[in-house]
Amino acid sequence: MPRPAGPTGAVAPVESGAGERVADVVEAVRDGIVKGRFAPGQRLPEAELVTLFGASRGAVRSALAQLENEGVVLRERNRGARVRAVSLAEAVEITEARSVVEGLCAAKAAARASTDDRARLRALGEELRTAVDGADVVAYSRINQQVHRAVQEIARHSTAAQVLDRLRIQSVRYHYTVALLPGRPAVGLREHTAIIDAVCSGDPDAAEQTMRAHLLSVVDSLHKLDAQLYRW
Repeated sequence: MPRPAGPTGAVAPVESGAGERVADVVEAVRDGIVKGRFAPGQRLPEAELVTLFGASRGAVRSALAQLENEGVVLRERNRGARVRAVSLAEAVEITEARSVVEGLCAAKAAARASTDDRARLRALGEELRTAVDGADVVAYSRINQQVHRAVQEIARHSTAAQVLDRLRIQSVRYHYTVALLPGRPAVGLREHTAIIDAVCSGDPDAAEQTMRAHLLSVVDSLHKLDAQLYRW
């Protein structure tokens, strides 16, 4: 879990080992990218991160090295680190890979979901419907990601979770862009409802296929986005 913020908004130091401090910084940078605080191409000066996260310079350097290995950050000699910008073509490949791994998670979730898990998914489905009915694209995008996260957590497959965490963070800036395509939220609602129904039905094969079909539909939307950008 991230460390609590201090009175100035900086993350307060904690009494823990160096490894935990590194993990805290890694998680905080990832969270900043997901929430748009750190934009693609933005510089990540070590001194600023030390102050922001209340960590040592060594912990920050180790965290940036880990994020570089994950493909999230680029480090250049004498220029420091910056958030890596992912191309649209790469986002397509990432989503194709996600379709396979998240299909596995959906199958596992269908086999392992408890009554509470199914209730959680159905509640998220209703929240997603409310967002679409209200044309709230920001809420739609957020709840969309919560559905995927819930399926991943219900699956309880640690290796798949690690892979997905890396893949999602690299293409996060396209999540909202795709949601802005005309008619996409309504399509997404139908697809997520199908995923939730399949997982709750306890049918692993159906859950895997609906999840894969959904993410391949996202790939089609990315191609449409690419075509629009090309026309512009």
